[in-house]
Amino acid sequence: MRRPFSIAVITAACLLCLAQQPSPVSKVWVADRGDGTYKNPVLYADYSDPDVIRVGADFYLTASSFNAVPGLPILHSHDLVNWELIGHVFDEQLPLDVFRKPQHGNGAWAPSVRYHNGEFYIYWPDPDFGIYMAKSKNAAGPWSAPILVKPAKGWIDPCPLWDDDGQAYLVNAMAGSRAGIKSILVVSRMSADGTRLLDGGTMVFDGHAEDPTVEGPKFYKRNGFYYIFAPAGGVDGGWQLALRSKNVYGPYDRKVVMAQGKSAVNGPHQGAWVDTAGGESWFLHFQDKGAYGRILHLEPMKWQDDWPVVGDAGEPVATYKKPNVGKAYPIRTPADSDEFNADSLGLQWQWHANPQPGWAFPAGRLGFLRLICVPLPEGFRNLWDVPNLLLQKFPAPEFTATAKVTFTPTANGETTGLVIMGTDYAYLSLVKEADGLHMVQRTARNADKGDREKENETRIVPGGTSYLRVKVSSGAECHFSYSANGTEFTPIGEPFTARPGRWIGAKVGLFAVRNATGGEYGYADYDWFRVE
Repeated sequence: MRRPFSIAVITAACLLCLAQQPSPVSKVWVADRGDGTYKNPVLYADYSDPDVIRVGADFYLTASSFNAVPGLPILHSHDLVNWELIGHVFDEQLPLDVFRKPQHGNGAWAPSVRYHNGEFYIYWPDPDFGIYMAKSKNAAGPWSAPILVKPAKGWIDPCPLWDDDGQAYLVNAMAGSRAGIKSILVVSRMSADGTRLLDGGTMVFDGHAEDPTVEGPKFYKRNGFYYIFAPAGGVDGGWQLALRSKNVYGPYDRKVVMAQGKSAVNGPHQGAWVDTAGGESWFLHFQDKGAYGRILHLEPMKWQDDWPVVGDAGEPVATYKKPNVGKAYPIRTPADSDEFNADSLGLQWQWHANPQPGWAFPAGRLGFLRLICVPLPEGFRNLWDVPNLLLQKFPAPEFTATAKVTFTPTANGETTGLVIMGTDYAYLSLVKEADGLHMVQRTARNADKGDREKENETRIVPGGTSYLRVKVSSGAECHFSYSANGTEFTPIGEPFTARPGRWIGAKVGLFAVRNATGGEYGYADYDWFRVE
């Protein structure tokens, strides 16, 4: 499927070529210490519920994307420390009509990725509609149209296993909020082509007694044992389980293989085991950091008596020697800054809902991104309801984001700005009013409950080019400022402490909207967006 915000028809080969171009190294978080060691987290960004595989010398990672589009990110690495974002599985989320509006906390939950018979497979759940699958011969895409493998409500966190005898299985968990069932794991027989389940499933593990909220299972086979790696206990203070059996349907023995212990890493769990070509074992998992989302840690792993031991004797590590992959690779990080010089949006950007024609026009040859002042949705209360927010993940514990913009409004009430988005949000914007152009800083508390915005400060400013800035400091405290020349910045408004969204961290990004529906829409040309 073609990216809906591309302005030209580009062949799949060209898209792949563009996706494989290395992005600039982040100025705010690099896990590779340059001396053969790394620091955790390897990704200080909200790539929650990760799964990872190795194909030859290449590692591929995917993660939850919920309502954000494009969805299901694909990251690539040569050494498990340096990662680049190379694509997404889908450009629009199904059902299309449902996801034209923001569906906070819904959509694509914890996915799994596998490589089978020369193809990549991604399985993911939508807790309201069922389990989907897409596949591709290239991890960067294009991916096939999603197939609904299991229509069901509350069946989540699927992971396939193709066995040595040709039989195929799928393990999944249950979401109590939808199914009325939780804390169990189910294994179903699956067709060899991975497109449908062949039975109603068999419960293989009940976590109610010792492992409440067991979920996120990952399926493996090693040395004749079937393994299900699964987190339990919840994201804030949970632990990582390994389940082991000689039979795919169990009974499974249970062992806690990682917990916080004396480390500073709360709830270390929900991730994936992967090996290197040389036989080393590693484990990638998340840690819930509130407004920063669920950030990713890399742990050494070894096997003792056919049981995994993760981290340092079952506790997370802060630093460690890098995986031995046979050679050294350049430092790489997912993109955060964007000069808007390409013919399509950078892969770090995601919309709040399925994008519609006319929201934005990349104009790379002209050197900017044009955001159109789209009419606010009917029944608008605050930005929580607005689909055309263009956002990206927080990239580090401390950073400054600055955007250079030239605003051309056509009607009073049109506005464009820089937003920190979560269940609370704050933004700095240019607003066209009857008496001229205003620089306005606003906040909204409990946006998810429909509370209205509060205007903290407004100032009349001249037209032309403006620079909008937010500085995020430790604890996700945000301070806004603006400039007419890009050098001298004037603080405005009130400090704001970011809050996470629904199952996600806070995000930073851009928007352009209007109150009126008639006449020509105004627009904002963003020259660049820089994270420093």
